[in-house]
Amino acid sequence: MKELGYLNKYFSKYKFHFLLGIVFTIIAQIFSLFTPKLISKSFESIENFAKDKSIPTQAIQDQLINYILLIIATTIIAGFLTFLMRQTLIVMSRHIEFDLKNEVFQQYENLSQNFYKKNRTGDLMNRISEDVSKVRMYVGPAVMYTINTIIRFAVVILYMYNVSPRLTLYTLLPLPILSYAIFKLSSEINIRSTTFQQYLSKVSSFTQEIFSGIRVLKAYSLERQHQNNMVDLAQESKNKSLELAKVQSLFGPLMIALIGISNLVVIYFGGLMYINGTIKSIGTIAEFILYVNMLTWPVASLGWVSSMVQEAEASQKRLNEFLKIKPEITNINPENSIIEGAIAFNNVSYTYQDTNITALHNISFSVKKGETLAILGKTGSGKSTILSLISRIYDVSQGSISIDGAEISTLNLYDLRNSIGNVPQDAFLFSDSIKNNIKFGKEEATDEEVIQAAKKAVVHKNIMGFKKQYETILGERGITLSGGQKQRVSIARAIIKNPPILLFDDCLSAVDTETEEAILNNLFEICKDKTTIIVSHRVSSAKNADRIIILEDGKIIQQGSHNQLINEEGYYASLYLKQLSEKELL
Repeated sequence: MKELGYLNKYFSKYKFHFLLGIVFTIIAQIFSLFTPKLISKSFESIENFAKDKSIPTQAIQDQLINYILLIIATTIIAGFLTFLMRQTLIVMSRHIEFDLKNEVFQQYENLSQNFYKKNRTGDLMNRISEDVSKVRMYVGPAVMYTINTIIRFAVVILYMYNVSPRLTLYTLLPLPILSYAIFKLSSEINIRSTTFQQYLSKVSSFTQEIFSGIRVLKAYSLERQHQNNMVDLAQESKNKSLELAKVQSLFGPLMIALIGISNLVVIYFGGLMYINGTIKSIGTIAEFILYVNMLTWPVASLGWVSSMVQEAEASQKRLNEFLKIKPEITNINPENSIIEGAIAFNNVSYTYQDTNITALHNISFSVKKGETLAILGKTGSGKSTILSLISRIYDVSQGSISIDGAEISTLNLYDLRNSIGNVPQDAFLFSDSIKNNIKFGKEEATDEEVIQAAKKAVVHKNIMGFKKQYETILGERGITLSGGQKQRVSIARAIIKNPPILLFDDCLSAVDTETEEAILNNLFEICKDKTTIIVSHRVSSAKNADRIIILEDGKIIQQGSHNQLINEEGYYASLYLKQLSEKELL
């Protein structure tokens, strides 16, 4: 129960529902106990009539009818109060489920990129769906039936004791056996439930990964192999589920058997006590049998409740694993920050935690507001890392980054990112219309603004060629579009935002040279008053920049303007000559 203690804050938040549910439960149980007492009195009336024939038959009939009407009335009231109990406690669980899912999702958003490198998407999806649902069963049905069971036991045993302490003792004899059985089975359920949830996450992660990479799977004709892998994984998951179900299935028969034994005890010892005159009416035995049967569902539900609690404990433990993680990137400044765009790196170094690779070594450069900087270098030289540091996707390991003279970590994180138009190397588009994908950068944008942004990104004609044009719904990750079209839609999404800082991470790699030239000309106009950093492998993307830096193994080996660098022996000049000769050949 230690892990489930995390949920106490939600019980406190919804204490009105919780306390009201308890009140309804107590009153409902009191009314439900009128029935055995009324039935006992009915038997007493029949017994009295059998012993004393002078009692008018009509009087007995009227008395029995009155008891029947009272039984009906109290049963209806108890049923209505039980309905109110469910409305308060189950509704409370739905509120908690809603809050917990939002908390989990918000934590997902706040956690750093390193977290997502270590965890698989399918597992994270399973936690916010399956695990939260298991926890909801604990805060709802499990809590409700636990309260119901405790109150019913307390009230019923009190009534039973008032009627016959000795018969009550006989009736409760099987309960220690029940308690021990529940303890042993609960421990086993906890172990097997945790294992099953882990395998369920493996299945979710495997299928999510396969569906995302289905094109590669088909291209390499590996369907049968992965089908076999899926069968093996599903078989393991099924085996773990069956192992859990075998233990859970023992609860029901065990509870019913123990209740049956209690009924036999009541009949046997109650009968002996009636013969000996210890109890005066046969109605008392009937009353006790009804009391015992009133305990049947609460006792039987103990197994189910225990199973739910153990599963919820396992699920909450999985949730707590990351809910208690402190995000590496946090917003320490709640005040608004105005970003103009002057960027300075001062002896910046960065080492990736997951691989321990140092991507940048003592990098220093500055970009004034409105200037354009181009960064070139071989794959793995640290170009994309620089852009990630500017967006505070990561924080520097050493050195400092300042924007407009202020340390980047002291700026409002959300204002910083809102002031940046970022076009990643791997363009990600959502399963939505093309228009909404472009408006993702500016939700309040008009249709005219969307069209203008698309024109500047040289993708408008392509969009107009689709049957539904801007209302065309894209497949997952934008699979409907070609690589070049996805990159251009991504560029349109960034420029419609009209931010003071634009970051382009090799975002023209999938377009032809003619389209690239048209886009660059448009960007040159757009970027006149914006701080722009262009990461590229092409000299054509960098030549119009105010300054160019060349990276190699995380270090700056060259910097200057295009004219300076082509006249200087080194990486840039050789790359320029190589790409120029390739262009002439084309």
